[in-house]
Amino acid sequence: MELYTLFLISLGLCFDTFAVSVGSGIARTSITFRQALRISLLFAMFQALMPVLGWLIGREIAILIHEADHWVAFGLLFLLGMKMILEGMKQPGQKRTTDPLDLRVQLMLAVATSIDALVVGVSFGTLDVHIVTASAMIGILTFLVSMIGILFGKKTGRTFGHSMEIAGGVILILIGLKILVEHLAA
Repeated sequence: MELYTLFLISLGLCFDTFAVSVGSGIARTSITFRQALRISLLFAMFQALMPVLGWLIGREIAILIHEADHWVAFGLLFLLGMKMILEGMKQPGQKRTTDPLDLRVQLMLAVATSIDALVVGVSFGTLDVHIVTASAMIGILTFLVSMIGILFGKKTGRTFGHSMEIAGGVILILIGLKILVEHLAA
């Protein structure tokens, strides 16, 4: 898989983290740099490790689904993208607000936002993906996007969080289509 495709997948995966980070900045406008750093590192760690776990699962099932691996990758990315789009379309009142500085809340958010990365990791396991590169890219981008999201939330409020999650979903669907078209054309 090309580096720019991995970059786009990484970017698409961290949009939900961006939305959660914006929400954290909104919920706690007094959040310090150190607190934001802790939240962002936790999100990045989960986002980087989940694809590795998914990749291990995907490698095990790759033999069984070799002929349809591009359909599996497309299906998973499509479903994940649609989930992100639907979540992004929810009204602010439909989402619960919680204290982003509570460690239990941070862990819950880290797991919730990285489930997508687990699913993508399964797709990686069925394709030719260098998992260390992919995992590192996902983790680094997630960290940066999370830090920016917290700052953005502190400064701008609720305006853009939902649209960024929708954009992430669209990106994942388009990448799934790209994988499908490349395999069908080959």
